[in-house]
Amino acid sequence: MTDEIVATPVGKARITWYPAHGKALAVALLGHGSATGVEAPDLQALAQALPTKGIVIGLVTQPYRLKENRGAADEASLDAAWTAVWASAAGLGLPVIAGGRSAGAQVACRTAAPLGARAVLALAYPLLGPGSPRELLATGRPTLVIQGGSDPFGRPDQFPALPPDIELVEIPAANHTFGTGRPAPSADSLARITTATGEWIDRQLS
Repeated sequence: MTDEIVATPVGKARITWYPAHGKALAVALLGHGSATGVEAPDLQALAQALPTKGIVIGLVTQPYRLKENRGAADEASLDAAWTAVWASAAGLGLPVIAGGRSAGAQVACRTAAPLGARAVLALAYPLLGPGSPRELLATGRPTLVIQGGSDPFGRPDQFPALPPDIELVEIPAANHTFGTGRPAPSADSLARITTATGEWIDRQLS
């Protein structure tokens, strides 16, 4: 695990890199939500599990969290910082999967097509606000949505009809942080997330 500081138009961002075990096949660049940083349990679980499948993980901390400047947390600032950070991932010469949880998933959805992402991973997508079906449906890339069955920002049954290139996986009874009756996700929920993501990435790379 190593940290890289990247200059962006709205301040310095940080990428925490988790190298692939063995031959690297792709990069997954993942952003955090508005309430938590890259320490979120689902992001950490992916950072531990996916490198064993040959996936380099980059967990991106947005400038507003490093500087504690909420003024850089608007949509334009988040997208500008993400675009600047993307060059570090693209520079590895591997397919890059864009993703994140909640607000980070929104950034990935908005920027996937112009940045040339191979695919999009959306964890706990905030469908009912501040996200929107339009934003999700416009990724232009194969997309995996992993959603808690009791997420107050959008349950799986509240999503619109999705095209074949957008897959939706439900984590039963889980809330927006994938907890089920407790603040933190259970080991079973995290295992479902990492397994579903790993299998989906395998399909995108095949």
